[in-house]
Amino acid sequence: MMKREPHQPTGPSGDSAPEIAAARLRLLAEASRALASGLDAEESLRRLARLVVPHLADACAVDVVEGDGVRRLTVTDRDPERAMRVVPGGFLPGPDDSAAALAKVLRGAGPVVVTDFGAPDPDDSFLAAQWGLYRTLGAETALIVPMRVRRQALGALTFLRRAPAAPFDEQERALAADLGHRAGLALDNARLYALQQYTAEQLQLSLLPDLTGLAHLDLAARYVAARERAEVGGDWYDAFPLPDGSAILAIGDVVGHDLAAAVRMGQLRNMLRALAYDSGDDPAGIMSRLDAVMLGLTSIELVTAVIARIETPAEGAWRLHWTNAGHLPPLLAQPGGHTLLLEEGHAPILGVDPALPRTTATIALPHGATLLLYTDGLIERPGEDIGRGLTRLRQHAATLAREPLDVFRDELLTRLSDDQHDDIAVLALRAP
Repeated sequence: MMKREPHQPTGPSGDSAPEIAAARLRLLAEASRALASGLDAEESLRRLARLVVPHLADACAVDVVEGDGVRRLTVTDRDPERAMRVVPGGFLPGPDDSAAALAKVLRGAGPVVVTDFGAPDPDDSFLAAQWGLYRTLGAETALIVPMRVRRQALGALTFLRRAPAAPFDEQERALAADLGHRAGLALDNARLYALQQYTAEQLQLSLLPDLTGLAHLDLAARYVAARERAEVGGDWYDAFPLPDGSAILAIGDVVGHDLAAAVRMGQLRNMLRALAYDSGDDPAGIMSRLDAVMLGLTSIELVTAVIARIETPAEGAWRLHWTNAGHLPPLLAQPGGHTLLLEEGHAPILGVDPALPRTTATIALPHGATLLLYTDGLIERPGEDIGRGLTRLRQHAATLAREPLDVFRDELLTRLSDDQHDDIAVLALRAP
């Protein structure tokens, strides 16, 4: 026998009809804000469940369809001890053949009110799971509404009351249905946005280069998407051989954080490859030609970039030639712990004036030194002076300079991306 408890009304005792209606409108407004507060739909649904208890029900369960099954996302109860008896996150079997009211709602039925829970059926595991939920929470009445978008049920909200004499009235059923509809829209929008983000990230990753063609160089690279922004940026890097045996290393950032930025990044990288391979220019000449072509043939507006050429003679030190268009300075870390920011060869960003003069700087790479090209997401933090980020980078690079290059890259990302707010691209070279 399920335990019965007196039901708490949705408003103070003696409230007039207008006051009750106003309270329900406030609940709907608060629920709408909770559902629109972010792109994490699951957390928004948890907030919704906490809002409706106890104003509309004694308990609320949120179930979402995932593949062929159903996942119980959260269960909220006005009695915390009861809620602790239900472990959310578990998967229920597919609802296709179940006689449970929740299964019927997920198959397309409208809102359903259940007052007779019957007995569990050992041949219907979905129904048995629902019966166990009702029994654990002491429910006497359940109102189940779908989270439906474009005739597809994405999940359901189950509102539970423990007092048998407190059925859901017509206005409460309409309010619950409205909450289900809004929750479905929020879940659908978040999934669509996640799909767009995934598509953009996969496009960006597909545009990043394969470094296997430079097997004679010790290279390590990585692109890391921002953690807290459901967008993709224009960060990019590249490395490719030239006909004379030298190699080009490049990194940059196309302005924008969307799918268009990823596409423009791909255009820019392809133009750079063609100009560098065919022209024979030094890095400054390549950068100037890239600026002119970008302005004349594309809609790309502003770009920061570093273009470097590595000469690898059979004898003697390797030589680095580079130019910088408004980008962060490359970092050179030596095995002994000395670090150097390569601030020479700096000029304005691309997209301002192709006629601006640009220069190529040159340095011999010390034995065992590590050259690091990176984008601003590695060091910048909101409200912090960029100088602090550069100091932090130099300190960590100094302690990692003797590590294998893959370890150098991975540890640097781990130590510097704990508060990441932007995309990160890094490209590292280890001199022999």
